[in-house]
Amino acid sequence: MSALYFVSDLHLGLQEPQAEAEKLERLETLFSTIASTGGSLFLLGDILDYWMEYRHVIPKGFTRFFCMLSGLVRSGVSVTWMAGNHDFYLGSYFDDELGVKTMYGLHEVQHDGCTFLMAHGDGLGDGDLGYKLFARFVRNRFNLGLLTAFHSDLSTALMSWFSRLSRKHKKSDMRAESTRLFDFATSLAQERDFDYFVCGHNHSERIETVHESGSAYVNLGSWIEGRYQYGVYEQGQFRLEQL
Repeated sequence: MSALYFVSDLHLGLQEPQAEAEKLERLETLFSTIASTGGSLFLLGDILDYWMEYRHVIPKGFTRFFCMLSGLVRSGVSVTWMAGNHDFYLGSYFDDELGVKTMYGLHEVQHDGCTFLMAHGDGLGDGDLGYKLFARFVRNRFNLGLLTAFHSDLSTALMSWFSRLSRKHKKSDMRAESTRLFDFATSLAQERDFDYFVCGHNHSERIETVHESGSAYVNLGSWIEGRYQYGVYEQGQFRLEQL
């Protein structure tokens, strides 16, 4: 049975050129590993720090990453991208041009007799009503239509501003952020059977059992602090690795 790979919160486009180049180098190494093993890749949100899609224009800044992603798909690897609170809306470009499946919210996958529930993590659980309203506003098709009617420089700048606004919405100390996602996974394990709930969002990597049945919570952490970790499930075991 082929392996499943998971990564989240790269926030490409956020940092200085040297840090961005390092992230892409590490990502290229990971993609080569996945292509050689024939596994599947799940991108669990905030891969890009901001994104705005147009009907006929592709914004610059992510060309190398898109080429790498396209090459991985063409090598036969299945790639699924769950939208996060920074890559707010993933339009048809990724599906139609790159062959990447895009999804929102909570997604279930059956593999090797296990049930994987995965999401970026934004908007899950109780509370945080302000963000939930914000996300509905940003992903509203009418509002997206208005944004794409502007000049591309202006609307891309607006999406970058939305991204900064989303970041300011969180506490400055990401590792001290609410345990909402862990609590959500614990509560979910009381309602339904699953083996792994996999997410990102709060930038704090963690694997921990949440139910006597063995259901586990997995947080993939972030790449913006110089730790290039990813999740991999193979041969009946889920583990976090670093590049």
